[in-house]
Amino acid sequence: MLDLLHTTKTHDETRQGEALDMVPTGASNGRKLYIESYGCQMNFSDSEIVASILIDRGFETTKDFKDADVVFINTCSIRENAEQRVRNRLKEFESAKARNPGMIVGVLGCMAERLKAKFLEEEKLVDVVVGPDAYRDLPNLIEQVDDGAKAVNVLLSREETYADISPVRLNSNGVAAFISIMRGCDNMCSFCVVPFTRGRERSRDPQSIVQEAKNLFEAGYREVTLLGQNVDSYKHAQKNEDGAEAAETVNFATLLAMVADVNPLLRVRFSTSHPKDITDEVLHTIARYENICNYIHLPVQSGNSRILDIMNRTYDREWYIDRVDAIRRIIPGCAISTDVITGFCTETEEEHQDTISMMEYVKYDFAYMFAYSERPGTLAAKRFEDDVQEEVKKRRLTEIVALQRTHGHERIQDYVGKVHRVLIEGLSKRSDQHYCGRNDQNAMLVFPLDARYKAGDYVDVLGESCTSATLIGKIIN
Repeated sequence: MLDLLHTTKTHDETRQGEALDMVPTGASNGRKLYIESYGCQMNFSDSEIVASILIDRGFETTKDFKDADVVFINTCSIRENAEQRVRNRLKEFESAKARNPGMIVGVLGCMAERLKAKFLEEEKLVDVVVGPDAYRDLPNLIEQVDDGAKAVNVLLSREETYADISPVRLNSNGVAAFISIMRGCDNMCSFCVVPFTRGRERSRDPQSIVQEAKNLFEAGYREVTLLGQNVDSYKHAQKNEDGAEAAETVNFATLLAMVADVNPLLRVRFSTSHPKDITDEVLHTIARYENICNYIHLPVQSGNSRILDIMNRTYDREWYIDRVDAIRRIIPGCAISTDVITGFCTETEEEHQDTISMMEYVKYDFAYMFAYSERPGTLAAKRFEDDVQEEVKKRRLTEIVALQRTHGHERIQDYVGKVHRVLIEGLSKRSDQHYCGRNDQNAMLVFPLDARYKAGDYVDVLGESCTSATLIGKIIN
């Protein structure tokens, strides 16, 4: 179970299953591509890379899988229900393939990496299985299927970052975009499949990241979100002219400053941070730049040190509180969101109460909350028994969801009566007479249209009232 009290841009529940679409380039090979994505924003970013690779080969996109020659589903393995959603979706593709036997159906991403060739046995419909590091091989794999074979490439790489590929911006509002700064993860959290599905951590060349940000700004974008499984561990060794590794290493604090320096009108966000790695240097960099947003997603997972230890989070309760205190001290008014898992293996009622007390201490602005779901192949599945009864997990989850609703509402109420610098993202989903946009702390504001302004403009908005997750206001400048 998942409760999204606030739809952030790192895991937007409204985008799950979203199909890409773009204007034809004019260099068509006559074949149409349909691709839809599930999971975190990294998957949506990867779909943009896949689209770029295949559009270069003459594919056009369609938003109707019934019209497609190639159908791809970009998958998530983080929870069992995420995988089940993909399998259910594949069943819906069967009738389309029955009408068009030449249609190629492929599974991309984390679920493909976890199940590998086994997927071809379990899902007879599937022709192609491709892991996150093998997207460059897609044209070749499609050719193999055209020749009558099934195709699999799930090789993980220690070098692949797709730094030289300029992603197609899919379904974009033309204002905000994502930049992948690194791939993979070296944190072996015992509940998580990501290190096994996305491979080892590697960071992109900072100059390629800065250039991508510049290109986006010149194209009219006014906000970028730097993406990584753990952005705080970003580290790229610079090289001398002879190719040898230089002494200087670019860390995440330096990279943040480099991107912020592209233009003061380019707003910079990032996700996700890890409590063990976020440094005071990063916090001081955020405080120094007005265009780096005062919003940090800092997953706690549990408020109990013993549970954090068997989760292999590599920090304890006291360390996490120290990092929260540092954020409050260095960046006053900074919004903090989090992830929480209830009912992890062997969790007692007293340990659950430690999570409750942590939430009371921090009072998170937003939170993603889950009941623990054992994932095959993880360290937790191998080492621990999933021994907390489902009804206990659900009851504990209900408790933290209720508490977060209270805290989230308190946080957004604090914004009422204050003026917020807002980047207009476009029309509100509920009314074509209102704009919507986010403030520095990532809270959504809705306010009446004003002919003087358009999407991509910054405006000052007075918060006049609020719902449980949205500020209602008016432009005052």
